[in-house]
Amino acid sequence: CQQTCGEEAQTQTPITSHHVILELFSIMKVALLASLIASAAAFSQESRREALSGIVAAGAAFVPVAANAAAGESPRFSVFGLIGDGTSYSEGAAYGSDQSSKVYSPYSVYGEAGKDSLYQPGAGADVDRKKAILAESRVRLEKLPAYIEKKKWFEVTDELSRYMYETRFAVRGLAKTVQQKEAADDFFQAIEAVGGAARYKKQDAAFAAAAKSVQTLDAFLGKL
Repeated sequence: CQQTCGEEAQTQTPITSHHVILELFSIMKVALLASLIASAAAFSQESRREALSGIVAAGAAFVPVAANAAAGESPRFSVFGLIGDGTSYSEGAAYGSDQSSKVYSPYSVYGEAGKDSLYQPGAGADVDRKKAILAESRVRLEKLPAYIEKKKWFEVTDELSRYMYETRFAVRGLAKTVQQKEAADDFFQAIEAVGGAARYKKQDAAFAAAAKSVQTLDAFLGKL
């Protein structure tokens, strides 16, 4: 028995202060976790928000604070509207919590379209802009006969797309009545005929289509 007991004593791992410290540390972690869980369960919804704000604010102490945007300085920032500059755009990260008005979506920094929007469809400024596009389009159409005369077919097709890519949008935006929409279709068919004649290098057809494009545009403008 003495021999057996002596062998068991020799094979046992000695308990050191290091093992004791690790054991105590594990117990402390479990106790702290239990305390946090109990505290979170006891919080009301408002208290939880306050606690979260406190945690985020405490974490901000380890983040360099950026100054207001100015030449030679760091840009402004906002983190969930809780820290940083709450008046700055958060680029969707704050889900609208740091914006002065309701945003279009939780992921957008832009407000919803409404009576205070800068762009108002059908407003005076919008109509004037579309009419200005058509006025410039007429100037471009008047250049076509000179290109056709010299058989500069690339210039013809280029003129129809260089500026006039907005022409169709402007015409569709202004055409409201049935008569206006029919006049718009006549104009579109005319400029498409110009482009087709230029691609196939049919000079006479191109001359006729170019003249008709101006006539149909004037007819459309006369119905507005």
